[in-house]
Amino acid sequence: MGEQTGTSARIAGQRDPSEGGTPPVIDAAFARWLADRAGQVLLQVREDVGYADGKALKAAGDKAAHDLLTAELARWRPADAVLSEEDDHSRVAWQEGEHGTVRPDRLDASRVWIIDPLDGTREFSEEGRSDWAVHVALWTADCSSPNCLAAGAVAMPARHRTFATDKAPAYPPLPLAAATGGPMRIAASRTRPPAFVTALAEDIGAELVPMGSAGVKIAAVINGEADAYIHAGGQYEWDSAAPVAVASATGLHASRIDGSALKYNQADPKLPDLVVCRKDLAPRLLAALQRHLP
Repeated sequence: MGEQTGTSARIAGQRDPSEGGTPPVIDAAFARWLADRAGQVLLQVREDVGYADGKALKAAGDKAAHDLLTAELARWRPADAVLSEEDDHSRVAWQEGEHGTVRPDRLDASRVWIIDPLDGTREFSEEGRSDWAVHVALWTADCSSPNCLAAGAVAMPARHRTFATDKAPAYPPLPLAAATGGPMRIAASRTRPPAFVTALAEDIGAELVPMGSAGVKIAAVINGEADAYIHAGGQYEWDSAAPVAVASATGLHASRIDGSALKYNQADPKLPDLVVCRKDLAPRLLAALQRHLP
């Protein structure tokens, strides 16, 4: 594992700092630029490390993408704070008081980049799978939206697609199945679908569509491959910030499963549940969720 992790370090270290050129000035385009660059590094890690040791491949990918994103943010946005899944200091849940923890810088910053260098590590380590992603989002204190997400990008390198707020995707058209009374399609974890989501799907006659990566699941709602994504338990801000920023820019509904606003850059970055769906489906889904909340 140490040798493989060293491989990712060499990959990151061998990059020419000017390789990506001068990035865009506008934050939303910058987020897309960052996500795309990290995605290219991850594809290279897959090629160089291989799939024989999945655990080593996951570790190499996480490190290489995290190192690239944090280096570029330090270079091009040095005054901004960063909340990353791979940074133990920034991700810690802050507690005030005698037995509290060190207050992370991000809680006093006006601009915070919330990043998940590799979302869907299990799928990343499996040859042939493309349902993994890079998440880059920007939270700002000076905001008018409830979630305060000013920009976001979700790169899906193995699918050669990136969704970002600089060119927000069009609102997905009403699918023929839904228009003709067919079952709603709910994106769900392919390995650990929450029991209440299965019960909810049976209640409303919906079909579960299994796939990996929270970003890929929300992207599926954005591009019309699914009608909704519902999750509860085990997620953090970096799992949803970038895809929620894009979904919101597209005009989709995004909230906690009780209908309240998603809030980011909180003292505790745990953000365990959310629902993203077409706006016309939100009242029906939120009402059904009240009958099945865990």
